[in-house]
Amino acid sequence: MKIRTQKKMLAICSQAELGRRLGRRAQTVNGWFKHKVPGELVLKVSKAIGFKVTPHELRPDLYPNPTDGLPKQEP
Repeated sequence: MKIRTQKKMLAICSQAELGRRLGRRAQTVNGWFKHKVPGELVLKVSKAIGFKVTPHELRPDLYPNPTDGLPKQEP
């Protein structure tokens, strides 16, 4: 994960808090910071932090467009 994305996430909540929100251990979340969020959890992670970090920011290889994976906006 890019340093910029890590900092943005940590401004929202700690690794321990993110782990609590997702039912994961802080050590697991720390592994995501060192490597990358598993593909099957990208949307859950993004949702857990209110989409303040987008799926594209977490895994641009899986979500190549900046709006990929974001919830639909109500008109």
